[in-house]
Amino acid sequence: MTVPVFAVSEEKNRWLREKMAELGVTEGDLEETFLRSSGKGGQHVNKTSSCVQLRHRPTGIEVKCMRERSQSVNRFLARRELLERLERLQRGATIRDAKAEKLRKQKSRRRKRTAVKYRGINDQGEE
Repeated sequence: MTVPVFAVSEEKNRWLREKMAELGVTEGDLEETFLRSSGKGGQHVNKTSSCVQLRHRPTGIEVKCMRERSQSVNRFLARRELLERLERLQRGATIRDAKAEKLRKQKSRRRKRTAVKYRGINDQGEE
């Protein structure tokens, strides 16, 4: 089965085909369903099924994408996210590792912001 062409640049479509071949993922391994999105968009969101849910049958990894209004773009983004997760899994990192890394970065940013805030007060001679 061949990879469909999505409503993104030819370069991105080529990258997707190459990445899928590199990781050994075929369209036959993917189970794709379309859902109605949620969030902003009002009546448009309620009428169209632009949310894409992608499941990789061999590993059971599921990805849901509803970032854009275009179903075709969401199909591309869902595949890209799925390939990123599969790549992390092959490297030995788990999905939890990625979540822990994200949390660690958030805490670091907050710590820095707080330090700058209080350092600014101390520099002025106030406590």
